[in-house]
Amino acid sequence: MQLPEQPVAGQHTDNPLARAVNEAITKELAKTYHRDNTPVPLIGTAPPVAQPGPPPMSQWAIDASGVLKGVGAVSIPIGVALWIVGQVDPLTLGIIFGSPAIAALAVARLVAKVKDANQNTPQPVTNHYHGTVHHDTRNVTSTTQGIIANNRNTA
Repeated sequence: MQLPEQPVAGQHTDNPLARAVNEAITKELAKTYHRDNTPVPLIGTAPPVAQPGPPPMSQWAIDASGVLKGVGAVSIPIGVALWIVGQVDPLTLGIIFGSPAIAALAVARLVAKVKDANQNTPQPVTNHYHGTVHHDTRNVTSTTQGIIANNRNTA
């Protein structure tokens, strides 16, 4: 394999250093380069070799092994839980397994209270007027004096 003989931009065509590098690369490649031109047979005489990965088996066997792996993975937490039950006293188990239930009940109770509070809030009053409406914005001041109330309102 040789480097291209076409000049590259900014390079002189009669560069002896480039020619020497090209020849050295060609010699190094020739040492390790080999091309086998014999045609590859379509069917060989060698027995098949198992490839890396799962061993060759039927689709049913592959499906069954997946199910068995899943069942085995699920059985681990159950076995650990049974081992813990055998090792710990009942009061500790009650605290461990009861605390999530009590926390869930408390949260459910809180949600119910918030829901009731939202339903019991007064609904906003919306008045619909048809026709001409006059809005009076006058301020009325009132003074009350004496033992017997005598109101004098001034507008």
